[in-house]
Amino acid sequence: MAENKMVPTGESVEEFLASVEHPVRRQDGETLLAMMQEVTGQTPVMWGQSIVGFGSYHYKYASGHAGDAAAVGFSPRKASLSVYGLTYAPESEALLERLGKYKKSVACVYINKLADVDMEVLAELIGQGYRYMTTADHQSLQSRT
Repeated sequence: MAENKMVPTGESVEEFLASVEHPVRRQDGETLLAMMQEVTGQTPVMWGQSIVGFGSYHYKYASGHAGDAAAVGFSPRKASLSVYGLTYAPESEALLERLGKYKKSVACVYINKLADVDMEVLAELIGQGYRYMTTADHQSLQSRT
């Protein structure tokens, strides 16, 4: 079975964010860092080379593939901010309708810049996502995959 690539690395979150070339993406990353740390109460950890994660959960799929992942997190990518863990909680869809300008996939919310979204709604999404992924509630998610 393939080894997981997204594991905690011990690298410096601050150094990673300082290395982000795009000034708006770097500032938005610093803002998300502070917000996620406050909302989750967790210390940020680098997962792989480019994801800043908060908390973790264990998953195991029917295929037998298992591992750990960040409960919520983000990556200031060149095209947009990728924000992880906001789409799984049952309440997330109603909040996403109020978030502002974003794109969504199954696992990510893509935000061009934080100025495009309602920061209070984003904080609520982070809190709900974190609580959902760190409780037994997310077990139903695994049975669908």
